[in-house]
Amino acid sequence: MSTVARRRFDGIAPFLPALRQFMNLRPEMTVEQLALAAAGFFTLFCNGAFFRAVSATGALHGHWTTAASLVGMIAALNVLLLCLLLNRWTAKPLLIVLLLVTSVAAHFMSQYTVYMDADMIRNILHTDGKESGELLSTGMLPSLLGLGVLPSLMVWRVRLRHRSPGRAVLVRGAWVLLAVLVAGGAALASFQNLSALMRNHRELRHLVTPGNYLVSLGRVLADDQAGKHRPPAPLGVNAHVAGRPVGAKPPLLVLVVGETVRAQNWGLNGYTRQTTPELSRLAPINFTQVSSCGSATEVSVPCMFSPWGRANYDKDRIKHSESLLHVLEHAGIHTLWRDNQTGCKGVCDGLAFESFEHAKEPKVCDAEGCMDEVMLQGLTGAVDRRNGDVVVVLHQLGNHGPAYYKRYPQHLRRFTPVCETSELGECTQEQIVNAYDNAVLHTDEFLASTIRMLAAQTERDTALIYLSDHGESLGENGLYLHGVPYAIAPQTQTRVPMVMWLSSGFAASRGIDMQCMKREAQAPASQDNLFHSVLGLMQVSTPEYDGQRDLFRACSSAG
Repeated sequence: MSTVARRRFDGIAPFLPALRQFMNLRPEMTVEQLALAAAGFFTLFCNGAFFRAVSATGALHGHWTTAASLVGMIAALNVLLLCLLLNRWTAKPLLIVLLLVTSVAAHFMSQYTVYMDADMIRNILHTDGKESGELLSTGMLPSLLGLGVLPSLMVWRVRLRHRSPGRAVLVRGAWVLLAVLVAGGAALASFQNLSALMRNHRELRHLVTPGNYLVSLGRVLADDQAGKHRPPAPLGVNAHVAGRPVGAKPPLLVLVVGETVRAQNWGLNGYTRQTTPELSRLAPINFTQVSSCGSATEVSVPCMFSPWGRANYDKDRIKHSESLLHVLEHAGIHTLWRDNQTGCKGVCDGLAFESFEHAKEPKVCDAEGCMDEVMLQGLTGAVDRRNGDVVVVLHQLGNHGPAYYKRYPQHLRRFTPVCETSELGECTQEQIVNAYDNAVLHTDEFLASTIRMLAAQTERDTALIYLSDHGESLGENGLYLHGVPYAIAPQTQTRVPMVMWLSSGFAASRGIDMQCMKREAQAPASQDNLFHSVLGLMQVSTPEYDGQRDLFRACSSAG
């Protein structure tokens, strides 16, 4: 044995007896006892985000009985959950899966204040390998090892005691009843405080793990199963183009659906930094007070392409209905969705769709993905192959976090120092904001390039509408990323930029007063306006159109 090897062996030698003793340890337990131990572990070690959030409400100040009641209630509910899920044959493998998943969930809830509601679970399920890879980092290892791997090894060493089927049913029933009684008793012991807490802060239930993600996953799977064979409800089937001036050029409208750009960091909105220098030179119509429909892509994108919006939000109706693009197609307008993300979220189902997420364009793509400019490749040719009116949607990768430093080319690395890791907790807020603002510069450059391309068109009247899907938290009040339940989401996640540009020919043929539009752009607006504004701009007549939500109507001679 070499000297170095001997030194290493001598270093670990004192721990070998303890390791051998641990490996020989094989305690015998009933499934119920294992469930009780696991429930205590989940409650005390995996719910830090929940208890910190409760403490932040002030509900625990001077109320030790409330804290004790919460711990007792959550532990009893975890026992109840595990007693319903586990049996002698599935207990160990299922519990190991729960431990590993819960360790990851606990990490993200603690690091980013992620709420595991149904919308967040739906986001997770629709995340591809590339996005998932950006979220994985060495910062996750302590949680994964301490809360997942090591407890799983201990579970695997347990020997489960065998019972006859009849006795097993009776004992399990008694444990379930006892768990219900303990949970109810704990709630009653501090009923007034707990009821007020849950009534005023309903979102807290989405931080109680593992029940949060299990219940939310069940809801998502049930919703998906219920709508699996349900065809989308037709929308605007009788839509048609009306009022087009004789001799007018066919229009081309480009809708740019942004990703994770918040209004607070948008240069055109008066941000202290100039993050939109290219757009400033083009002087488009900039809407300064725009709210999103949701705080995550899975909600906002389908919502903004629906006639109902946030004002009449109905997730089920939106999900199972045709969208704005289908209405345009019914009216004889060609549509094309070009995507540099993870799809159109059902908005373009059955319609022309092109994905550039894994394109191979050396100038703008690498092994990790493509810059948004890839969607402009061949766009002119794709439009020319479609006669008549055309609407193109460009779905950006934009400022998708947490790897903001990957969202811009090096020539736009103007704000430094930057956060160059996906583990945002390792960076200062200044570094995070710098990387984020550099990514906003890239969206500015992309939009300016798109507008210049449209301005060069001679055979069509052209226009562009840019609207971000939702905002982002960059460490304010301990929040990162997005997806906080809308009722409590901060404005950083729900205020978004919106920009419009019309060629002179487009404005003239529609009778739109651009100075009037710039004045109207100072008034509050929202993603609810998109559906109706696009129909008005493209002169589509359909019962689904609501002129009151059309942002162009007040400044149009046809309004």
